[in-house]
Amino acid sequence: MTFREKSAWIMCLALLVVGTVYFYLVGVTWSESGELAQPMLPLVVIYTICLVVLAVIGHIVIAIMAPKEANAQADERERQIIVRAGHYSSYVLAVGVVLSLGLYLFLRDGDLLFYTIFASLMAGQIAEYMLQITLYRTAI
Repeated sequence: MTFREKSAWIMCLALLVVGTVYFYLVGVTWSESGELAQPMLPLVVIYTICLVVLAVIGHIVIAIMAPKEANAQADERERQIIVRAGHYSSYVLAVGVVLSLGLYLFLRDGDLLFYTIFASLMAGQIAEYMLQITLYRTAI
């Protein structure tokens, strides 16, 4: 497994874990109050800090395990994988944004728009990392 594939695994798992916790907290607040809570800057900041900390720790661990791989330039195959994954994951983001905007047109709920766009951003990034992993596994 290459360094960049390990990196994709770390980022995918970090996004899944931190995103799940974030939306769990939003869901708990929603169920307790009966209303969708307004987006809170402190919660977004905590989400970001947790994501960065998990990513940094994970990358430090894999860099210590294989320092030469960590410093190596991406080869042609890896560059193609990264470009392809980014291209196809952009469709996930685009569909999420279009659906979010459509939902806003019917419900006129700015808080829901924030959460659906935020979820679309996460889904797009998760899709990109999952596609990278898949392409690393299937590319010749």
